[in-house]
Amino acid sequence: MALELENSPMSAFHWFALCFSVMYMAYAEGYRGFHRAFAPRVVVRARYLAANPRPLHVLLAPLFCMGYIYATRKRQILSFSLTAMIICFVLIARSLPQPWRGIVDAGVVVGLCLGIASIAYFLILSSNDPSRLSISAEVPGES
Repeated sequence: MALELENSPMSAFHWFALCFSVMYMAYAEGYRGFHRAFAPRVVVRARYLAANPRPLHVLLAPLFCMGYIYATRKRQILSFSLTAMIICFVLIARSLPQPWRGIVDAGVVVGLCLGIASIAYFLILSSNDPSRLSISAEVPGES
């Protein structure tokens, strides 16, 4: 939908909204959401799973790494709540007309790209020096 902006007439206000959406989502989703919280936790949980493989956890590795299964109660509640919130935002964004939907989607794309880069960054960082990621994997029984 963001690519359809090319065919949408946009006023100065739309361009301002696009710039704001991209900058806000780069910060809120890309930096605060992914880089500071989600990406390091996913990498730490993936490393935990590699060191402590269980057949079901390996089979459901994406769910494990995102904290849906074999996680502390708090982590599971946070993971499911965040997913529910994202689903609500997606449903709302789908109802927006162009160019607004494209403006929102452009910001989301930037945030997700920064998220992918953050996961790669933390994966490389932890490969070079595992002690650099000193956050909890938030698994049951871990102190």
